[in-house]
Amino acid sequence: MTDHHATVPAPRTAVVTGAGRGIGRGLATGLAARGVRVALLGRTAAHLEAVADEIRGGVGGPDAVAAVVPVDVTDGTAVRTAAAQVEEAFAGDGGVGLLVNNAGVIERQEVAFADDDLDDVWRVVETNVRGPFLVTHALLPAMLARGSGRIVNLSSGAAYRPSPAYTGYGVSKAALARFTSVLDAQYREAGLRVFDLAPGVVATDMTASMPQWDGRTEWTPVEASVDLLLGVIDGELEAWSGRFVRAGADTVASLVAHADDVVAHDARRLGFAPYGPDDPILP
Repeated sequence: MTDHHATVPAPRTAVVTGAGRGIGRGLATGLAARGVRVALLGRTAAHLEAVADEIRGGVGGPDAVAAVVPVDVTDGTAVRTAAAQVEEAFAGDGGVGLLVNNAGVIERQEVAFADDDLDDVWRVVETNVRGPFLVTHALLPAMLARGSGRIVNLSSGAAYRPSPAYTGYGVSKAALARFTSVLDAQYREAGLRVFDLAPGVVATDMTASMPQWDGRTEWTPVEASVDLLLGVIDGELEAWSGRFVRAGADTVASLVAHADDVVAHDARRLGFAPYGPDDPILP
C-alpha cells in the first residue's frame, strides 16, 4: 500500500467559521471534546461566547482553549485582523493546524433560477465563496511557512449533482470543490492538505427552513463529521486531499481502506468525462 502520510504533523488546533450555531457549533464542541484547541469565528459574539462557555464548562476538559473571534468572514479587512488574533491565540500551540470553512447560507426560497431573487442568489454565492477565500488567504501563509496545514471546505452533494432549486447554493459549493482541488494542486508539495467534506443532512435551523426536508426523520449526526475532521487533523486521510468525503457514508476506516483506489482512479473530485477514446477534448 502506498504511504500517504504527511511528513510534518499539524498542530492540534482548529479554526471553525460559522461556529456560533448549527453545524459549526457541533464541529467546534466535538473537536474540543477530542482535545483540539479551537478558535470560534462568526458574526454574533453572543452565540460564540455561548459555545465557548460550553467548551470551557466541561465539553473540552480542564485544559480546553476556545478563542472567541467575532468577524464577518466576507469583510476582508476584518478577516485579516481576525487571522492575526487567531495566530496569536495559538502561538504557543504551533499555530493553526486545521481551518474548517463552515460558514455558509442558502437562498430564502426553494425555487428554480428564473423564479428566484437574483440579489438573494448572489448573496449566497458571495457568502459561501468569498468567505472561505478570504479566511484561507489570511491563514495560508503561516501554514506554508510551517510546512503543514489542513483545510476543510464544508461541501454538499449539490456541488456535484444538479438541483431543481437553490441555484446559488449549488454553484457556490461547486466553486468550493474546485477551490479544494486547486489548492491541493498548488500546495500539496508544500505540506498542505485540503478536503471537501459534506456533512450530510444535519438537523439545523437551515435545514428546517428548506421545504425539501419537511417530514424527514433520519438525520446525519454532526459527530460523523467530527470523526472525519479528526482523521484529517491526525493525518490519516492524506490520500484524500483534493477530494470529496461524505459524513454518514464514509468513515475514517473506510476511507483509509480505499486510499489506493481513490488515487488509482483519480476519483471523488470535479472532473471532465470524455465521450469516448476519440474525444479530442481529453482531460
